[in-house]
Amino acid sequence: MAVARTRCVAILGVTGHVIEVEADISNGLPGMHLIGLLDTALNEARDRVRSAVINSRYGWPDSRITVSLFPASLPKRGSQFDLAIAVSLMGAAGAVPIERVAEPFFLGELGLDGRLRPVRGILPAVAAAVEAGARRVVVPAANAAEAALVPGVTVIPARDLRELVEWLRHGDLDRPPTWGAEPAGPGAAAPAGPGGSGVPEGAAGSVGPARPAGPDEGGPLPDLRDVAGQPMARKALEVCAAGGHNLWMLGPPGTGKTMLAERLPTLLPPLPLDHALEVTAIHSIAGALPAGRPLLTRAPFVSPHHTATVAAVVGGGSSAPRPGAVSLAHRGVLFMDEAPEFATTVLDSLRQPLESGTVTVSRAAGTVTFPARFMLVLAANPCPCAQASEPASACRCTPTARRRYMARLSGPLLDRIDVKVTVARSSRRELLADRRFAEPSEVVAERVLLARERAAKRLSATPWRANSELPTGALHGDLRPPPAAMKPLTACLDSGSLSARGLDRVLRVAWTLTDLSGKDHPEVTETSAALAMWLGAGL
Repeated sequence: MAVARTRCVAILGVTGHVIEVEADISNGLPGMHLIGLLDTALNEARDRVRSAVINSRYGWPDSRITVSLFPASLPKRGSQFDLAIAVSLMGAAGAVPIERVAEPFFLGELGLDGRLRPVRGILPAVAAAVEAGARRVVVPAANAAEAALVPGVTVIPARDLRELVEWLRHGDLDRPPTWGAEPAGPGAAAPAGPGGSGVPEGAAGSVGPARPAGPDEGGPLPDLRDVAGQPMARKALEVCAAGGHNLWMLGPPGTGKTMLAERLPTLLPPLPLDHALEVTAIHSIAGALPAGRPLLTRAPFVSPHHTATVAAVVGGGSSAPRPGAVSLAHRGVLFMDEAPEFATTVLDSLRQPLESGTVTVSRAAGTVTFPARFMLVLAANPCPCAQASEPASACRCTPTARRRYMARLSGPLLDRIDVKVTVARSSRRELLADRRFAEPSEVVAERVLLARERAAKRLSATPWRANSELPTGALHGDLRPPPAAMKPLTACLDSGSLSARGLDRVLRVAWTLTDLSGKDHPEVTETSAALAMWLGAGL
């Protein structure tokens, strides 16, 4: 019996690493030994593989079996190695020609009866396999639509071990088998052939107009028209959507803060293809990919509970670092309702990803970097009893309690918020009158799309796509507004009411207002309005 080799992929963070699986059957005490820096789930693979092989009606070698996962120094976690271990073992036993299992990649978890179960992280795993030169990748049938999103590879969907082994023994490796392809849900991708992308129709590579969701996309979306009595807040939402800016809303309960935040994603354009693949990979690794939707084309909306820990928000874990809420909200919206109720350490942990667009998690097992470029939306009451801003009601909070409550939102965090708005209670007449002016999300989304197209045209020769991504050098270089438009900002700088970081934030919002108005460069109207939004007049 010879040594059989095949390949699999280990996921660290959002990156896949090629793993070579070697199986050797030799004389010695019967038993199966796995080596290569394995975790508990992978150590248990010996029992799953043994039962799957026997229940697939193949013989189990009554010899010493050694399975090595190379490189040995790379941590390996999860159950996606089961199929590769089983195939390499059967190659070493002579049940499958070893030359036929050497080139493909095998990903999947085995059930005790030999069935292949879906695993997390198929998209980044297949992408890593293609980058390593793979032409064929075998995945569980339930993961086939997700795997087919990666172009340039033939995806082999398998339902169970016996079908796969018989195809490896007698089938044509250049022609995918007809078995194993389960009907995909509405909008799912079909398995791709060599060079095919497998991307569902409508997932364009460029920004397109926002559209209401159909039944296959999770039902109808909430509409901005439902929010009445808050014209300033709706305008702030439009500005944030057009430029990708962060937002803080302050006001008593029942004024529509949560409704506004939930409707922000409906104003955002569908994700470009490269962003959609990034978001899908993160959700796949986290196990949060919706059933029947292999490609996420909408901006995600994540709203953690105020009891969430730093690890839940930023990412982490006791052994293998997992993406947190900031990474799940990548290219979308992170909404933190009742923001002062969050722990101060949780709120301050947002400062670094807000600046860099990434978050680095260090654990004993290693250091992992997750993408985390999101729009932060904070909602807060004016005080613990939520009545401080209402002149007709008696606030029961002491001045000390109010200061302690709002002090949880630190100055450095609020300095990173581009737009601040007060959301007050509206009278019955104001609610009825404002309903005539409340626009649906579709109308506002068209203006947002036009503004983003203007920004994209202006930034076409740069690596940035939105005004919120503009660095300091660009804001004070080619994109610096005329001296007349800068006067309100320089006056605030001189008085100390505006910081250097705040100046950059105001300039980004000014460019967004310029794009919404269709002008070529910001004027004093745009810079003054952006300054008022950053200062949060009335807060």
